[in-house]
Amino acid sequence: MAKNSSEYSGFQMPYSYNYAIKNKIKGKFMQLYGLKACDSCRKARKALQNQQVDYIDVREGQVPDAVLEAALVKFGDALLNCASTTWRGLDESARSDEPLVLLKAHPTLMKRPLIVHDGEMTLGWKPDVAAHYAALLGA
Repeated sequence: MAKNSSEYSGFQMPYSYNYAIKNKIKGKFMQLYGLKACDSCRKARKALQNQQVDYIDVREGQVPDAVLEAALVKFGDALLNCASTTWRGLDESARSDEPLVLLKAHPTLMKRPLIVHDGEMTLGWKPDVAAHYAALLGA
C-alpha cells in the first residue's frame, strides 16, 4: 500500500483510511466508530445528526489499523472495555494478549464511541465530550 498520508495525532495515517481526504470532503466531517445497539453511540449519533458523519459499526466494518494504533497511543488501556460481555467471555489467556491483538480479534471490546474529527480523537460520550462537540460544531 502506498504511504501517502496526512498528519494524524503524531502518526502518519494511510491516505486510504482518511475518508474525508480521500473523498475531498471539506468542512465538519468526522468518523464515529461504535455499535448500533450502544446507548452512548445512539446519543452521539443523535447529537451529531446534522453533521457530516461517517458511522462505522465495529461489528460490520473493521476499524483501520492506523486508527486503532493512534487510539491506543492516545487512550492506552482505557480503549478496552473491560466491563463488556465480550471481555467477561474471554478466558485469562486471551485477556493477557496485547490490546491491539484483542481489539482486532474482538472489535466489540473497544470502548465507544470513538470519534475521529480533524486529526483529533475522543472516546466515549460523557458530558465533557458532548460539550466539546457542541462548542466545536456550533450546536
